Amino acid sequence: MPTFVVEADGGSRGNPGPAGYGAVVLDAVTGETLAEAAEYIGVATNNVAEYRGLIAGLKAAKALDPAADVRVRMDSKLVVEQMSGRWKIKHPDMKPLAAEASRIYPTGQVRFEWIPREKNKHADRLANEAMDAGKKGKQWEPSASTAELGAGARRTGTASRRSAAPAPEGPPGDAAAGAAKARAALAASYELSAAVPEQTAPPVGWGSADLGAPATFVLLRHGETMLTPEKRFSGSGGSDPELSAVGRRQADAVAAALAARGTIQAIVSSPLLRCRETAGAVATRLGLEAGVEEGLRETDFGAWEGLTFTQVRERYADDLSAWLASPDVAPTGGGESFNSVAARVAATRDALIERYAGRTVLVVTHVTPVKTLVRLALGAPPESLFRMELSAASLSAVAYYADGNASVRLLNDTSHLR
Repeated sequence: MPTFVVEADGGSRGNPGPAGYGAVVLDAVTGETLAEAAEYIGVATNNVAEYRGLIAGLKAAKALDPAADVRVRMDSKLVVEQMSGRWKIKHPDMKPLAAEASRIYPTGQVRFEWIPREKNKHADRLANEAMDAGKKGKQWEPSASTAELGAGARRTGTASRRSAAPAPEGPPGDAAAGAAKARAALAASYELSAAVPEQTAPPVGWGSADLGAPATFVLLRHGETMLTPEKRFSGSGGSDPELSAVGRRQADAVAAALAARGTIQAIVSSPLLRCRETAGAVATRLGLEAGVEEGLRETDFGAWEGLTFTQVRERYADDLSAWLASPDVAPTGGGESFNSVAARVAATRDALIERYAGRTVLVVTHVTPVKTLVRLALGAPPESLFRMELSAASLSAVAYYADGNASVRLLNDTSHLR
């Protein structure tokens, strides 16, 4: 009966952020690579990616020999201790993943071992390859350096946004040196060290163990309405349009993506119809209820509602110039200034942080509230609102810690719409 070593790892550039996994199955005697798997999974957390990597590695091993003894090596202390039964699984997102992993092989046929991060380079490389491929809109494929690891190896690769799993750990013995060289070559070709730095622990004070888990807002701009493609002012003082056919398809797409990632624990929405419809599509898919928060409504654009920027410039040139120059100036006809919007959005933010401390909540809202939350998290000036792109049905994310710090994790992700 053969013995396999499964090495797995997962990564998220933002936690949550663009994520991927890699897994490798090795012959325990020779160290030969028998199978590899890697996948870009869209936006997910490190823990989700790590568990998905474990699942991918175990499935690859079972495809080779369902009767084999399996030794799993990972640098995730959390996954190793939970799967070994020494730590209780409390997080609702982890329970189904752990259950899925435990069903692949019979109890007693799999053993788990923690290894340091520096010994997990093979898996780390695969996870980064998958994330780099996903960034380019492509599927993961074995690289030339991977091919050198064994001409007879069986390899699998996918580029899906529906699951997440950690990349496999590095091979033992001499193979580890080869994996290190392979990673160095990949770092040069993909410019990982310069262009896409690896996400490690946040700065001092952010996410520290004594602070607990942050309240994480996954910010979803609503899907398109009939006004969106024409770039018309559409705030809380206008016609309150419903989603268009395109907008409904976008809402379904983001609902499917969020269901696959499995991180959302609650949903809140602006009271405007387009947001409630978008939130409803996600809520139905996730089996959750969507609450309504008045403070998440869009800016009231006054007399500009329903007009294009060009039309406003033609009719209200001086008012528009003043509005663009100062966050204290409101649109013509009793609209809201950006500073007024920021005040109510900040108050809503604080209430939600207290309500959802340590949890991940989907916040379905509009362009101005999303940009305002990002701006406030960054400590950026009001004029930064005009320098952010925010597409319909896009996802952004901000984490809020108990010491008052905030971390912007994602901005304008539309990968689920492609």
